[in-house]
Amino acid sequence: MKDIIRLLDVGLEQLMTMVFKMGEVAKKALKISIKGFIDGKDSQEEMHEISEILTRMVVDVEDKAFELIVKYQPVASDLRIINSYMKIAYDFGRYGRYGLDISLTYKMVKKLRKRTITSELVQQILDKVVKMVIISIKALKQHNSELAKTLAPMETEVDKLHMTYFDELIQSSSIDKWSMADLLVVRYLERIADHTTYVGESIVYIVEGKKISLR
Repeated sequence: MKDIIRLLDVGLEQLMTMVFKMGEVAKKALKISIKGFIDGKDSQEEMHEISEILTRMVVDVEDKAFELIVKYQPVASDLRIINSYMKIAYDFGRYGRYGLDISLTYKMVKKLRKRTITSELVQQILDKVVKMVIISIKALKQHNSELAKTLAPMETEVDKLHMTYFDELIQSSSIDKWSMADLLVVRYLERIADHTTYVGESIVYIVEGKKISLR
């Protein structure tokens, strides 16, 4: 029995490491897509490759999780951890998917004048969401549930900024294609912010055994 527990613990460590690596790739994906959009660089091909890597990594995490379940028939507390890591892997995959969407948005409008961000609100949302992604990954690595909980008020702020920007566009007398592209990107960023809170909820479940909502 002790050997089985030891082998399961080794497997859980391997699963955790796989998810950590996903987090780093997802963070890289988001930074590349945002930088490309701001600086006027077409990063679609690079982002497509990274998104595909993240998709494969999600499958690898799922395969590893099912392997642990089949081989070791883990108890409820271990199943909680395994299931949480599977959910986190999915959320990290969504970081990459929305990053790809951001790069595709730039590609659609890149023939226009050089990219500039005209709204301070857009920059605030960009900065806030990047910070949230970094916090979600840091909280996971540290198994820090209190840090994970700090994502809740940040997500609320992103929602408010998103709606404020939307209202700003509605009231504007002139809306150009870059403004519409910004709106799309802000929407993708808002969805990434949602997924950071899902990661936070999973971290709290792993550490404290409690199911909470951070949205």
